[in-house]
Amino acid sequence: MSVLLVQLSGADIYQDNKPVLTDVNLEISPGEFCYLIGKTGTGKSSLLKTLYGELPLVKGQGKVAGFDLRKLKTKQIPYLRRKLGIVFQDFQLLNDRNVYENLRFVLQATGWKDKTKMNRQINKVLEQVNMTDKIKEMPYRLSGGEQQRVSIARALLNEPELILADEPTGNLDPETSNEILKLFKEINQNGKTVLFATHDFPMIYKFPSTTYNIEGGKLFEVEIKVN
Repeated sequence: MSVLLVQLSGADIYQDNKPVLTDVNLEISPGEFCYLIGKTGTGKSSLLKTLYGELPLVKGQGKVAGFDLRKLKTKQIPYLRRKLGIVFQDFQLLNDRNVYENLRFVLQATGWKDKTKMNRQINKVLEQVNMTDKIKEMPYRLSGGEQQRVSIARALLNEPELILADEPTGNLDPETSNEILKLFKEINQNGKTVLFATHDFPMIYKFPSTTYNIEGGKLFEVEIKVN
């Protein structure tokens, strides 16, 4: 039996000292692809922030990638995040550095020192997202979809056990959104576990998978039926 990558039991999720979600129960096994759906403002981001240590878990039980969220100390958060790849809606790339320099910056910040190994890893992740030809490009010269591909490559740099995607298609047009979702599905098929938050309900019908819905302060699994 595989060890769960994410396990929340009776967890209350707080944002600004106010409960956003109550009695959350969630289990994600290695290799799974899960959607987290819900309208804007229902608590998807707060749940993800709890999983990567941005918000403390104050009630209930929670484990992520072997870390106990109730006992998580501030100094442990960087080590938790090295096991996670986090992709945001707004890319968060450094606009004064090219694609290569953006990725090298992350590797150096997480302790990589060997230049040959860094170059190899940067090329590897850019190949995974079909962006090797843009390695010297500045982010502001890339389309939104290309910038998101670079941010996905950045999330893959440290070979994460779990990828948390917080509305990664929120700023993209429908066609580009589909391409980005396909890319996440490919990454999942190559062995990565993915939790993909979105309020774009029609998109998930094209690529159905395990789906959790947030509504009325509660999280529950829903069955997606494909017509």
